[in-house]
Amino acid sequence: QVQLVESGGGLVQPGGSLRLSCAASGFSLDYYAMGWFRQAPGKEREGVSAISTSVDNTYYADSVKGRFTISRDNAKNTVYLQMNSLKPEDTAVYFCAATRGISGSYYYRDTDYAYWGQGTQVTVSS
Repeated sequence: QVQLVESGGGLVQPGGSLRLSCAASGFSLDYYAMGWFRQAPGKEREGVSAISTSVDNTYYADSVKGRFTISRDNAKNTVYLQMNSLKPEDTAVYFCAATRGISGSYYYRDTDYAYWGQGTQVTVSS
């Protein structure tokens, strides 16, 4: 059974950092492109970051570029999102997603993804 489980969310002050993890089971991340999305109250879900298979090409939304870093550890079947210099506008539920894709390609639209985690809340507030 394919499953994605996010962890690492929480409450952090502006300027702080969090690292989100997405643990996959039921399939090997070796063959899957991965993405992180977020949804704030009253807003549509948006693509935050994505990473390809094989050569680890990456994508970042302009709003997080330079602050967030996506990485993957295929041996642990886990994808990470390191979030630094957090801002109140980063507050949202963060979801990870997986899809079989073309080697070296990343995907930043939610319609490209087949599997989703349940989400983890990130709140940035003083």
